[in-house]
Amino acid sequence: MSDAPPLPEAVDTWLAELAGQRRQSPLTIAAYRRDLALLTELSGNAAFAAIESHHIRRFVAQLHARGLSGRSLARVLSAWRGFYRWLGLRGEVPQNPAAGVRAPKSPKALPRALSPDEANALLAPAGDNPPDVLALRDQAIFELFYSSGLRLAELDGLDIDCLADVAAGEIRVLGKRGKTRIVPVGAQAREAIAAWAAKRGELAAADEPALFVGQRGKRLSVRMIQSRLKRRAVLLGLPMHVHPHMLRHSFASHVLQSSGDLRAVQEMLGHASIASTQVYTHLDFQHLAKVYDAAHPRAKRKPES
Repeated sequence: MSDAPPLPEAVDTWLAELAGQRRQSPLTIAAYRRDLALLTELSGNAAFAAIESHHIRRFVAQLHARGLSGRSLARVLSAWRGFYRWLGLRGEVPQNPAAGVRAPKSPKALPRALSPDEANALLAPAGDNPPDVLALRDQAIFELFYSSGLRLAELDGLDIDCLADVAAGEIRVLGKRGKTRIVPVGAQAREAIAAWAAKRGELAAADEPALFVGQRGKRLSVRMIQSRLKRRAVLLGLPMHVHPHMLRHSFASHVLQSSGDLRAVQEMLGHASIASTQVYTHLDFQHLAKVYDAAHPRAKRKPES
């Protein structure tokens, strides 16, 4: 079998087909071109037909050593596989050497959670006395996030017909894939929601079913919820970007630290798999490790002589 065409010609032909026939975006085409340039660089301009699976594995290892993440390497391999698939259909190569090669997994970043002290600072009532209606609404939102571990979309979708359940200490939410679950609502969140409900009529349109509304009387948007939480954290001087999912992470981490009941946390978060909840065991270990480093006499570094 003859060698494949020189790289620039083969790449240009393939990318022209992707752009013309498959309507790939210019950004995707540019990314594929860079990925194929890596292949020719690493192979020393070897003919495509001469590259085998063990070469591809070595190239992946070299790129990983350069600092490319698992996600980036997966994208590179996808481009290489697609290119070799195209060459195979044209009879240019006997096999696809990238077909069975997998990218290394990147370490999963742990979610950032607030410490209990940071959570208490964030949820401390604003200094206004009496608080205005927007402050009451925001307090109810933030307390509910932290009390019940709700997702942003779950909280935004709540209607006023949930108030009877809230008064009884629970709330029913519609989660991912249309699944409903019932989660507990703590005393401080119940008080904050009751205070907001008493003033909600000052903002809400007469026919608006949403529990949380904006100044126009309609359901508060998820972007506005995010913005109000960010603003609260900035005003308090918290040294991190605080977003609604961080309060969900904080809820899960703090409940797990207190109870050690991973299955209960899974149910309250609405995770389909326990594997999704197990990340919080790592957060819990980080907390314990910090306590150990601060308190255990054998963990303290000896002073230099």
